[in-house]
Amino acid sequence: MTTSAPTIYPVLRFADCEAGVAFLVTAFGFTEHQIDRGPDGKIAHGELRFGDGFVMVGSGGGGESVFDTGPQSVYVVVEDVDALHGRAVAAGAEIVYPLTDQDYGSRDFAARDPFGNVWAFGTYNLSL
Repeated sequence: MTTSAPTIYPVLRFADCEAGVAFLVTAFGFTEHQIDRGPDGKIAHGELRFGDGFVMVGSGGGGESVFDTGPQSVYVVVEDVDALHGRAVAAGAEIVYPLTDQDYGSRDFAARDPFGNVWAFGTYNLSL
């Protein structure tokens, strides 16, 4: 049986990501799948596993990431992010993070729906 990576990830930002990760691991039983630290030593991006699901986590930042659009968002993996961006703009979505090529290989953007929810879309694919 082939296991494929999920295509939808809840994303949580923490003022103190170390404490946030420790809490999720201790209180709920999440396990650390991947932790990437920035130059300042803080968690820039983390992936925590729970069963066959994942959440992405990170430190609240200075608007430098597709995830710095609020304390939580949903990241959706798509094949053609440029086409989806065009569709979102045509539908009147508020783009809160522009199409951006990331240094880790993904191409992303984020939009807010009319109800205030932030949706991030990109080509990032979790490696299992």
